[in-house]
Amino acid sequence: MGAAGLIEIKRRLKSVESTRKITKAMGLVATSKLRKVRNELANNEKYNELCKDIVDVVVSNLPEGYESIYCTERKGDKLYIVLTSDTGLCGGYNNNVIAYLKEVLDNESGTEKIVLVGSKGLSYMSKYSLNTFNEYVSIPDIPTISEINKIYNEAIYLYKQGEVSEVNIVYTKFISPMKQEPILIKMLPFEVNSSKKEDYLIEPDFEEVLNNSIDTYLKSQLQNCMLHAKASEQSSRMTAMDGATENASDIINNLNIKYNRIRQSVITQEISEIVGGAEAQK
Repeated sequence: MGAAGLIEIKRRLKSVESTRKITKAMGLVATSKLRKVRNELANNEKYNELCKDIVDVVVSNLPEGYESIYCTERKGDKLYIVLTSDTGLCGGYNNNVIAYLKEVLDNESGTEKIVLVGSKGLSYMSKYSLNTFNEYVSIPDIPTISEINKIYNEAIYLYKQGEVSEVNIVYTKFISPMKQEPILIKMLPFEVNSSKKEDYLIEPDFEEVLNNSIDTYLKSQLQNCMLHAKASEQSSRMTAMDGATENASDIINNLNIKYNRIRQSVITQEISEIVGGAEAQK
C-alpha cells in the first residue's frame, strides 16, 4: 500500500477521532441531563403517590347513587397519549415505544385517537402506518407546567365531551439506567378502590373536592409519565453514545495497528533497498 496508504489511514484516524470526541461529549451531556431528570422524578414520585392516595379516598367514598364521569365506564373511541423524544441519537428508544403502541392497537377497533408528544415519533408512526390526532413538540428536558397543561386540557376536554371513552398514556418507564420498559397506564376512568372506603367529612362541597383532587392528580400523573419518558430518553442516549465512543476507540486501535504494520513494511522495504544498493556497489 505504501505511503499513499499511510496518508489515507491518517485521514481516517483524524475523522474517527473527531467523531469520538463528539460522541463522548454527547454522552457526558446525556449523563448530566439524566441526573437532573432523575432528581425531578424522585420528587414527583412522592407528590404523585400522595395525590393518588387522596383521590382513592375521595372516589371510594362517593355518596350512594352518585355518578361521576371520572369513574363511569363508557363505550367509544380511546385516546392514547404517546410520549417520544424531540431529538435523536437515543438508540431504539422511539422505535420501542411506537412498536409497543402498535401491539396495543392491534387488539383495538382501529378508530382510536393518538396524541403524539415528541417530533421524532412521527417518522416511526408513519413506519407502522399510524395516524395522529394531534402532536406536541419541543418539550424541554424538564417538562414545565405550561406543556403539561396543554396536553392535559386537550385530553380532559375530549373525555368530558364524550369524544373518547378512555384516556391512556403510552410511555417508557425508567426502571434503572440499564433498563427501561414501554408500558401503558389508564388515566381515565378511575377504578374505585373499596379498601379506602371510610367515614370522612368532605367540605365545602363533595363535587368540588372530587373535581379539584382529580384534576391535581391527573396533572401530576401526566408529569410523572413525562419525567419517566425523559429519564428513559437520556439514559438511552447515554448508552448509545457510550457504545458509539467504544466503537470509535476500537476502530482507532485497529487503524493504528494497520498504520504501524504498513509503516513497518515501508521501513523494511527501504532498508532492503539500501542494503541491496550497497551490495551492488561492492
